[in-house]
Amino acid sequence: MPRQAEISRETNETNICLSVNLDGQGNYDIKTGISFFDHMLEQVTKHSGVDLRISAQGDIEIDNHHTVEDVGICLGLAFREAIGECRGIRRFANTFMPMDEALTMIALDINGRPNAVLNMTLPSERVGAFETECLREFLVAFTNNAKITLHVDVRYGINTHHIIESIFKGIGLCIKDGIKIVDSKVPSTKGQI
Repeated sequence: MPRQAEISRETNETNICLSVNLDGQGNYDIKTGISFFDHMLEQVTKHSGVDLRISAQGDIEIDNHHTVEDVGICLGLAFREAIGECRGIRRFANTFMPMDEALTMIALDINGRPNAVLNMTLPSERVGAFETECLREFLVAFTNNAKITLHVDVRYGINTHHIIESIFKGIGLCIKDGIKIVDSKVPSTKGQI
């Protein structure tokens, strides 16, 4: 059964169409109107092997917040739908992700319980047009709607671009490992996730 999903969400602030294929090849077509954010989502796609298409229009003339958060909501909903009952997945994953002088630890549990633990200090308020305080909003929205536990611990770094890129690449690798099919069982003593 294909692990795919499509989500559309339209509000007064954003209009988003998103599709995900967990068993893809890391192909992407991402247009949010925020170039740095697109680049980071491409990192997740490339390093997870998940195919991702996003078309997002939002009120970015005000700021990034609504678009970034709503993309997180849609991505989380699509991930949750595509992963289904989680039968056969590895479930857990973790990695240390270096990006030049920055180092981030990422840990992921695809467990049906949303929890984002984010230890991040970002030196700059912006990278390009991306407002870095929106990173937290994206990660929380994604985590809550995907119903996963995500820990992000930025150990150190100087360059904000490098720190954020280490986070997105690390999340990509953890998704790749966590969604990997390893058997036919639901990975929980409860018998369901």
